[in-house]
Amino acid sequence: MLVGEARAGAGPNGAHVNTVLGRRDGPVGVSWATGLATPRAGHASFVVTARPGVAVQPPTLFVNKAAIADSTHANLTWGPAQAGVARGVGLALEEGVIARDEVHELVLIAAVWVNPAADDAGTVFENNTTATVQALRNAKAELPGVDEFLDAARAPFNSFFQPA
Repeated sequence: MLVGEARAGAGPNGAHVNTVLGRRDGPVGVSWATGLATPRAGHASFVVTARPGVAVQPPTLFVNKAAIADSTHANLTWGPAQAGVARGVGLALEEGVIARDEVHELVLIAAVWVNPAADDAGTVFENNTTATVQALRNAKAELPGVDEFLDAARAPFNSFFQPA
């Protein structure tokens, strides 16, 4: 199982993607199927497609981390964010981050943040493409390393909190 995380962009059109890549016949496969079969209010996971009727390979489950707020947010989530994830997975496959000969043995879960205040479809697409491929690269390279994490853990901060 490979777990990755990446961010791209800033502000309401920024992207934050977490990925879990693993075997269909293992715990990631079970989680993938369970996630697809158990929607909840505001969160309906779906299979990512590159085009209608062309599912991403390996099969990729899009899990929205922000509850759908309104029709604009829904369209940005299901439109450019989904297309960005599809493109990011395609880039990872083209680069060999995901082994082409293992595609039919794997599934991918992509947990994706689309800010309800997002308003630029092109930027949402680009940022989700970048964050998806980078999360997969980070997972394959086992990044961050322990030393990088320990250094960051000495003075943690995030988009919502900065210690004084």
